[in-house]
Amino acid sequence: MPASTAPAPVVLTAKALLLDMDGTIVNSDAVVERCWREWAESHGLDAREALKVVHGRQGYATMAILLPDRPMALNHADNAEMLARETADTEGVVPVAGAPEFMAALGPLPHALVTSADEALATARMTASALPMPEVRVTAERVSESKPHPEGFLKGAAELGVDPADCIVFEDSGAGIAAGRAAGMRVVGVGPRAGEHGPTVHVPDLTGIRVEPDGEGSIRLTVRTAA
Repeated sequence: MPASTAPAPVVLTAKALLLDMDGTIVNSDAVVERCWREWAESHGLDAREALKVVHGRQGYATMAILLPDRPMALNHADNAEMLARETADTEGVVPVAGAPEFMAALGPLPHALVTSADEALATARMTASALPMPEVRVTAERVSESKPHPEGFLKGAAELGVDPADCIVFEDSGAGIAAGRAAGMRVVGVGPRAGEHGPTVHVPDLTGIRVEPDGEGSIRLTVRTAA
């Protein structure tokens, strides 16, 4: 029988890239699951079911899904405590495979971090992963709506002065992929959670992505997709 062949690489061009953090360039699953498991159990919830909805959203939005009858003020108060705990806990926080090389290649090109973490948590996790912090970033303090609302990605595009249609989002979660699509952007889905949420292309990690300027003011991405 003939040997199977890998899919041909997908080539995409964009004016800017908008990057989620957790699960996309930073693997923080160990911390997220520790903190949210404890929170869920303290509220009499099934931790396994809770962990299905925590990724990608701001904490208060996750809490509103899990405890729909709870006053939102309590969710915001708990979210502040959760952010402080997560910021102090960096054990097990590491870069996603290929992220150091990806971020180094992206350094001089237009890009922004768009994350549901606040500035302190984003700084702690990027530092723990030894990844460079993008100059342009949209953190939790700078938006009024959590993903899957597109506000964060639209703000990132605006700050870079790029039309949303000319941006490519990198995301790992259903909420994040939905936010990118709602913003009118193409989405590269990264990691095991991403494939079932309809990204434009899907990769297992960042090792299969080559980033380079195309010589005409755009970014050229060569993407080896997940089989």
